[in-house]
Amino acid sequence: MSRETLRERLEILADAAKYDASCASSGTAKRNSRDGKGLGSTEGMGICHAYAPDGRCISLLKLLLTNHCIFDCHYCVNRKSSNVRRARFTPQEVVDLTLSFYRRNYIEGLFLSSGIIRSADHTMAQLIEVVRILREKHQFRGYIHLKTIPEADPELVAQAGLWADRVSINVELPTAQGLTRLAPDKNGPRIEGAMGHLQSAIVEAKDASRRFRAAPRFAPAGQSTQMIVGADGASDAQIVGKASTLYDRFGLRRVYYSAFSPIPDASAVLPLQRPPLLREHRLYQSDWLMRFYGYAPAEVQDAADAGGMLPLDIDPKLAWALKFRDRFPVDVNRAPREALLRVPGLGTKAVKAVLTARRHRSLRLEDIARLTASVRKLRPFIVTADWRPTLLIDRADLRASLAPSPRQMELFA
Repeated sequence: MSRETLRERLEILADAAKYDASCASSGTAKRNSRDGKGLGSTEGMGICHAYAPDGRCISLLKLLLTNHCIFDCHYCVNRKSSNVRRARFTPQEVVDLTLSFYRRNYIEGLFLSSGIIRSADHTMAQLIEVVRILREKHQFRGYIHLKTIPEADPELVAQAGLWADRVSINVELPTAQGLTRLAPDKNGPRIEGAMGHLQSAIVEAKDASRRFRAAPRFAPAGQSTQMIVGADGASDAQIVGKASTLYDRFGLRRVYYSAFSPIPDASAVLPLQRPPLLREHRLYQSDWLMRFYGYAPAEVQDAADAGGMLPLDIDPKLAWALKFRDRFPVDVNRAPREALLRVPGLGTKAVKAVLTARRHRSLRLEDIARLTASVRKLRPFIVTADWRPTLLIDRADLRASLAPSPRQMELFA
């Protein structure tokens, strides 16, 4: 096909991939081609698409193999009944695009997903062919994230982990009722069964690598998933509970949250408006509390209101602290790490700095102020050598005084 046609298809299929948020590149093995063998690297800087935990920016070519789909999920812009422009790449075209963008220094990796064409097995085989050609024929050593299809044969899904750094399967919606109502072609137990098979393969590969130096790698960056927020009636508390279950059962590296966005020719069963993007942000903050701050899922759920929704005006960590004021104030010179992590305004790096500094001297309020963007949020919850909040923690208007100033309304809210 002509270059113009290829460019048009790239425009369509790159735009269609924007709804998939789970494209981070953290946790993979470091590889490069400095020895003159192969092509690409998982290290370095580039166009910003994703950040690794150490701050590296990984640029990814993010696109769909096709936006044709035989499924009719109500919330999906690429559903069978949707009136959108359709396009499709061959596996070799995706390979050529990836290498072309890499050689121009635009990208360092690939995020590839697809609508389902013909059958789940046929589509999965096409996706695997892309990454197989990149790895085998071109010795591509860059980062690859492959979105797998749970309805495909388990043997095909397992092959994805042999070529990709990270694999993912979207659970789509947080409740079984929501999935049945909005995605009638999908099956919750099958989705989780496929995630379980991937987790077993990842664990087995890690065990083999400890015993055998030449053991084949399998999805070294693990697996992730994504949930759509606001398409059904699930509360934040339900979403937090579902995410916690997925982390525990399948050892996921990440659960991503994507705020539902109204789509053309939407089904009547969908909400007329999208949820506030701030709700998605609060869910990510709650996810961080469970993953890095030692909060149990039930504790994060305690930060929600009676309807199970996290407050939008304050972050969930502050909401929890205001509900459990009896846990404060915390003495920064004596409290254990676990208690310091509960203090609103203190992040993990700040807590580490506090633990290091207090070995050598008694910390004052000005010392803590240097570790945070605003000491105003901290003052009611801490005790230092020269500061004690006395009755500040018991003030009835404490929440109002700590909530950030209202932001300008979103243009398209």
